[in-house]
Amino acid sequence: MRRRWILVVPVAVLVTALLAGAATWAQSGSLERDLTARAQAALFEAGLPTGDVRFDGRDATLSGFLPTQALRALEVVQRVDGVRAAKVNGDVTPVAPSTTTSPPPPTTTSPPPTTSTTAPPPTDKAGVQAEIDRMLAEAPIAFEPDTARLTPEGEQAARGIAIALAKAPAAFRYRVTGHVARGPGGENAALKLSRDRARAVARILTANGLAAKRVTFRGLGDTRPATGGEEDRRVEITVV
Repeated sequence: MRRRWILVVPVAVLVTALLAGAATWAQSGSLERDLTARAQAALFEAGLPTGDVRFDGRDATLSGFLPTQALRALEVVQRVDGVRAAKVNGDVTPVAPSTTTSPPPPTTTSPPPTTSTTAPPPTDKAGVQAEIDRMLAEAPIAFEPDTARLTPEGEQAARGIAIALAKAPAAFRYRVTGHVARGPGGENAALKLSRDRARAVARILTANGLAAKRVTFRGLGDTRPATGGEEDRRVEITVV
């Protein structure tokens, strides 16, 4: 009788584990189906019904969108409640800037003077550009060698700039330009790498507060070297 109990106990533990695993799998599948349905509904409402959205847990992967619609679709999915992260498979081209002018910001009364020494963020293009240049000089946006993958320090620098630009006037738009050093791969390889790096930075900007229509990107390859050294590998952000 005792030997039977020794055999029954492991079997019971195994069955319990299998049932728990099945419940977890079913719950995960339900979450993914719910997120997929809500993401597709949001894309449909935004006029972007042609692409495909798949979830791995709370992480979304977008595919099948036109290059001119991909950044907008990414922005829509990222705003769906419950989505943790999203990425786009395929090429991306920013949406053309709107031809309508944004209304001027409402006039507000000046706040009472305080004892704080922190300067307010600039509100003119020259001031915002100067702030961008200062931040890039202090912390350049760096990449892993010969790839468009940002280093941890480079990603942190890009996010810092995104947060600063989110505080600038909403009418301002920005162009991200990638540059690389002359290398053995030739002109075409340099052009592609510079464009991929600019695209990676543009995605960080749009994922951290900037609307996709406010950001464009381009790559100039090795056509505009700075000093012939490490500074040839750089990303510039310009107020346009």
